[in-house]
Amino acid sequence: MGRCLLCPRQCGVDRAVAAGFCGATSEVEVSAVCLHLGEEPPLNPIVNVFFTHCNLQCVYCQNWQISQGERGEVKGERCPVDILVDRICALLPESGGMLGFVTAAHYADRLPALLATVRERGFTPTVVYNSGGYESVETLRGLEGLVDVYLPDFKYMDSTLAQAYSHAGDYPAVAQAALREMRRQVGGGLKVDADGRAYRGLIVRHLVLPGAVDNSLRCLDWLADEFPFGLHMSLMAQYFPPRPGLPSPLDRCVTAEEYGAVVAHAEALGLTDGWIQELEARDNYRPDFGNADNPFNAEI
Repeated sequence: MGRCLLCPRQCGVDRAVAAGFCGATSEVEVSAVCLHLGEEPPLNPIVNVFFTHCNLQCVYCQNWQISQGERGEVKGERCPVDILVDRICALLPESGGMLGFVTAAHYADRLPALLATVRERGFTPTVVYNSGGYESVETLRGLEGLVDVYLPDFKYMDSTLAQAYSHAGDYPAVAQAALREMRRQVGGGLKVDADGRAYRGLIVRHLVLPGAVDNSLRCLDWLADEFPFGLHMSLMAQYFPPRPGLPSPLDRCVTAEEYGAVVAHAEALGLTDGWIQELEARDNYRPDFGNADNPFNAEI
């Protein structure tokens, strides 16, 4: 952990001494390990490990309780590898062997040993890497052969918006390089078994933000150009203001007109493999990580 360079921030902090930009120290912190039914259909059910902290720090983060916290206090606890593996293995049989790591860039160097220990317990899970898309290509290369399904966001093509909302003006270029590396490792499509369960491939998510239709259209344009032979995309309408005091337009939900324009553009581009959330999803996806056993009061 000396001079941490795991993510594109390259903050160089010795995390044994101080926290990095993401808020993480050298000790792994976990906010929840739970059986989750709210991912895309080929990934349900899944045992999701929700790691504490995040390298993006989006001002509108819907998981802000665990990524940022309030007044510097996040919902999470230090979790030694053996304890974490115990919790994972207790739930894996209920998921059919699907295991997800959510926002894990700042602990990516720990995943090989963690997965080796899971396999020593007799499990060979399908591993899903759920990411905000702000990933270092070098770090992703260290996960080659370990991750079966990549599940990244592609949030921005507008660098000004990326800087204002996520303190990451370089997000478009960084995320594009990360998506290309993920595709190199697992392919650009999604492979599913006879039961419709994913076992290899890539799903790209895009969350439509209020007042940012142009950004969404540009994201879809890039995805259509970059993946001309097809892409499983998840278009998401679930944005809601996660806490009071957010500036306009983040203080409201996406309108039907805004979301309709993005959906129509995706269809016109032929981005029809995947899933389009209903607008009502914003009323269902409201996690509460104060309850680490079941943060999701309602599933999408």
